[in-house]
Amino acid sequence: MAQKIDRLWRNCRLATLQGEGYGVIEKAALATTGGVISWLGPEDEMPEFNGGETIDLGGRWITPGLIDCHTHLVYAGNRAPEFEQRLNGATYEEISKAGGGIVSTVRATRAASKADLIKQSLPRLDHIMAEGVTTVEIKSGYGLDTPTECKMLEAARALGELRKVRVVTSFLGAHALPAEAEGDKDAYIDRVCREQLPAAAAAGLVDAVDAFCEGIGFSNAQTRRVFEAARALGLPVKLHAEQLSNLNGAALVAEFGGLSADHLEYVDAAGLKAMADAGTVAVLLPGAFYFLRDTHLPPIALMRKHNVAMAVATDCNPGSSPLTSILLAMNMACTLFQMTPVEALAGVTLHAAKALGLADEIGTLEPGKACDLAIWDIAHPAELSYAIGFNPLSARIKGGLNA
Repeated sequence: MAQKIDRLWRNCRLATLQGEGYGVIEKAALATTGGVISWLGPEDEMPEFNGGETIDLGGRWITPGLIDCHTHLVYAGNRAPEFEQRLNGATYEEISKAGGGIVSTVRATRAASKADLIKQSLPRLDHIMAEGVTTVEIKSGYGLDTPTECKMLEAARALGELRKVRVVTSFLGAHALPAEAEGDKDAYIDRVCREQLPAAAAAGLVDAVDAFCEGIGFSNAQTRRVFEAARALGLPVKLHAEQLSNLNGAALVAEFGGLSADHLEYVDAAGLKAMADAGTVAVLLPGAFYFLRDTHLPPIALMRKHNVAMAVATDCNPGSSPLTSILLAMNMACTLFQMTPVEALAGVTLHAAKALGLADEIGTLEPGKACDLAIWDIAHPAELSYAIGFNPLSARIKGGLNA
């Protein structure tokens, strides 16, 4: 009996991201039923299907829908003047200590309404989606008080309703110290753990909990308290770790079975071994490395040696990575960090899904997973990491439908 389907793409090539390399299937077809991949394989092995629309792709490539697994996409204002200050010699740390940096965005975000945040953030989301992204993670962290943190997360949820994209939220109250804390980081972390996080979680706004473990952020001990609060609420954790120094954040997030440790320019072998043992993904953010003109490369060879999964993301944010191109992030991962094109594509599909705890649902092409696809006018998947400023996307598919 013929299998009933909703849609069939044929005469295509698949980069499934299963098995070795790209997981290529040539002369292939892919079928969807109810928003889920129901069959894929060589076209000459295709079973009989009933119903649905058939689309001849003329040899185009299909990859899983891309995943931007680390963004700070919801915020108000911009920090172009600070960009100019850095070019005139000021460091990121100096700007932060002088009241700029994250806290300047906090002022603008607190002053903005939820409608303002949605209006300002939609163009950034649209740019990200235009390059085949079907899932995006969005953090809070520019509120640093309960009402604004919740407002940011509400805006993030709203973006997922206004556009055909899956939005995953991360609570990042432990991002910076607000001015009203008067330098008392411990007291502020108390408020994060006892007020901000419980309120956001109770409202159903939190998918994971993040923190900034760094000299200009919060200590290892303070971060541990945030993770303990997250654990008590049954929420997974992730961490901005080892970006500017090594505070052993990678080992800490691994201890809590964390989803990911992100940045990692200064991570050491012990931290990577802990991550590997815990299955914690390394999320690499070459946009921030480039924009801050960093010179301390993340230890990619050590990550390979310890079999740490490597994801790649834009880190879209107003201060250190105003980047809305996942394809450029892939190119930077290859040119700056010396990742391979296969690693870069896996980094925005397979491993990005793991970094969000969604590996059972998205990230590869296989039956039973969401039919989130990117269809490309390319001759080889390496082109996705190769071209600079060129978007070869032919179609973006979310849940089996054009999006």
